Parts: sequence; structure tokens; C-alpha cells
Amino acid sequence: MPLTTPRRLLVGAAALVLTGSLAACGAEKSDASDDSGQKTSGAFPSKVATKFGTVTVKERPKRVVALGWGDAETALALGVQPVGASDWLAFGGDGVGPWAKGAYDKSPQKIGTLEPEYEKIAVLKPDLILDTKASGDKTRYDTLNKIAPTVGVPEGGDQYKISWKKQTTMVSQALGLADKGEKLIADTEKEFAAAAKEHPEFKGKTITIGSRTASSWGAHVHGTGRVDFVERLGFENNPAVEKRAGSAFSVPVSEENLQMLDADLMVMAPIGTTAKKISSDPLYRAIPAAKKGHSLVFDDKNISSAFATDSVLSVRYALKHVVPLFADTLK
Repeated sequence: MPLTTPRRLLVGAAALVLTGSLAACGAEKSDASDDSGQKTSGAFPSKVATKFGTVTVKERPKRVVALGWGDAETALALGVQPVGASDWLAFGGDGVGPWAKGAYDKSPQKIGTLEPEYEKIAVLKPDLILDTKASGDKTRYDTLNKIAPTVGVPEGGDQYKISWKKQTTMVSQALGLADKGEKLIADTEKEFAAAAKEHPEFKGKTITIGSRTASSWGAHVHGTGRVDFVERLGFENNPAVEKRAGSAFSVPVSEENLQMLDADLMVMAPIGTTAKKISSDPLYRAIPAAKKGHSLVFDDKNISSAFATDSVLSVRYALKHVVPLFADTLK
């Protein structure tokens, strides 16, 4: 995912006139089961609060399209297999990381990310669209909502600013699986608490969560998944980065100002470039944290992707693989 803010989505005239099925009226009893054995919790209609107002899902959705970053993985964690999904990190296959491998019985139709293929989505005849971690663009939302009821970003969730916890809550509510979502959240929070307890040295340490693309540097701000992850472990996001925080999920950092990345721990991810390109850069090597050996540059795509995706499934993978790297780098 590039560190620059995604461009405003352009929607063709054909997409604007797309219409689709709305969820039919009716309610289901608590703990009703469908013909696949999937249990629901709570009666329909279910309601989900979003930036665009409260979305009402009138009955249990049977054909879900998951477009937001991590939405498909969240649905899978709840036992629901989307018929269409976006592959944000170009995993290929079913479009999910190794932490969700084998979760599909039938591969979903792949849908574009920054500019969804609206006609392709309409052909799938969804009765629910999930787009909780996205740009928050109103044109995107309005076009999707013409196809099917759409659960968009939460209030304050523009530019991918939504945690795995909020995402899980919204998706589970939309699917009528709120109880299951709450359990997933509780279990995952226990894992975070255990990791923080095991590593008290993280508490109060400053951290920079940055990336380098082929042409630019940047650092992530509070309110984004990556920063939420490290804050749960006790870290404090780089104050110099926070001073420049705006509405975007990251701030650009010029080469002339690369010292701004300095913190007790620097964590960098390559995007469209290599880890070596970062770690061997003379300007980067001159940063005090790098000189002390307190710089971690992800060179494993799976680890970097798990950390970036920040879904209820990927964070557990990241806790297992990233936390030990943090500890080793801080020694």
C-alpha cells in the first residue's frame, strides 16, 4: 500500500446507474442456522453505525462482497466466505495471507482495490458489501450502495484509519454474528496483553512505523492499524511524526528530514523496493537509532503483510512473528 493518499476515485457513467438487490425484509430468530450450519447470533435486522449513517441489514446476508482492506479476512474469521473480495497486497490465490490460507471452500471473484470494478461487483448480485477499511470517499460509497447495502468506513475512519477491533465489531454486526465477533476480540486482546506483559521493556519506548517506496519515505500516524498494534504493546508513536499528522494515514518524510524517523525503535517496510535499499541507504544509516542497531527493516513479505493488514487474523500472526523481532532489535 503506498504511503501517498489514494487519488479520488473516478466512476464511469455506467457504474452510476448500476442497481442491485437490497436485502429482503424479515427477521431471523437468535441462533438460527442456515443450510451450511453457520449460526447467527442476534435477531435481524442488524444495524451498523458508519460515517455515512446507520446501515440496516434486514436479514442474514448470503452473498457478501468484501472490499475494504482486511474485510474478507474478518468475514472468514467469523465463518463467512465472501463471493467477491479485494486482494490489497497482491497475495494471489484467494487474496489472503498465510494466516487465512484454506479458509475458502470456493475462491472468491477478485475485485479491484482503490477503484473497485463496480460492474463486476453487480454481476455477483451481493446482498451485502463490506468496505470498512477504505478511503472513505463518498462517490465510492454511493456507487457501491446502489448495488447493495454497504457498510462503509466508521466515523473518523477515512484513509484506512480503523483498527482490527473496530473492523471486527462492524463486520460481525453486519453479518449477525456480534457475539462471535466479541469473542474474537476478547481472545485477541488477551494475546496482546500477554505479549505486553512478557515484554515490559516496550512500555514508554518511542517507535517509528515507516515505509519506503521506490521514490519516497513516510511514517504512519496514530489511529492507523500499524500504530494501534504497537501502542497496544506499550510503545509510544514517534512524537515528531505525530506533530505532522493530518487526515492521511501517514506523513511524507523528505530525505533532508530523514532524522525525523529517529526513535527508540525504528520499524521500516519496503513497498515496491527492497529491504536492502532501506538498510543500506547512507542517510538512513546516519539516523541515531540505526547507528545503535535499533532499526528493524522487514525483509519477510508475510511478516510485513501481516503487520500492514491489521485484521483480526493477521494481528495474531504478527504477534507471533513480529514481537520477537521488536525485542531482539531493542536489546
